[in-house]
Amino acid sequence: MSSLFSKQLLGVMLAALLSMVSPQPAKAYQVDCAILLCLAGGWPASAECAHARAVFIRRITPWPIEPPLQIWRCPMGVSMNTPLQDRANPAQIILAQLAEGGGADIDISGFEFDFVRSIRVWDVRYYSHRERGRDDDCSERYSMNLGTYGIQGDFNWQRTTPASAPTWVIPSRRCSSSSTRRGVGVEWEDHQGNHGYEWVAY
Repeated sequence: MSSLFSKQLLGVMLAALLSMVSPQPAKAYQVDCAILLCLAGGWPASAECAHARAVFIRRITPWPIEPPLQIWRCPMGVSMNTPLQDRANPAQIILAQLAEGGGADIDISGFEFDFVRSIRVWDVRYYSHRERGRDDDCSERYSMNLGTYGIQGDFNWQRTTPASAPTWVIPSRRCSSSSTRRGVGVEWEDHQGNHGYEWVAY
């Protein structure tokens, strides 16, 4: 299936999803279902996906920093016993389960939801690498955390180091007065493995 066709199909499915839930009063899960669909499809061009992406980025914009995808707010009703062949396309699962009015049960342990586990949030509270003291010795100082998603979409923070960060997070580790950084970034892969990221300096 071509990438363009996949994105068009995802756009049609997203429109169908939103038409199913829009007559109801606004609920928090609607935007998270849209984020899940749009992220899987590589953020296809549509008003719904533009809004979903804006919320996805706004959540990591300080303060406070929130998980960008709050999958627990998107009730998909997928049973842990759902056969693998029925879980091949996350967008189809979401539409089918929402159409049935399913609850919040969800199993995202399969490879088809690897795109959720690909999301990483880089919280760089402080980074510098510069000469300090009378001997002009180089000193690298930092306070960094990494947010990741677990096998079932649970979000956790852990301490991390500049050596673990990609270059879009810490562009340079050279010892200089300009080697300072502060901000939050989020990276992801869509369902086809295409990488993307966004950095918010503060």
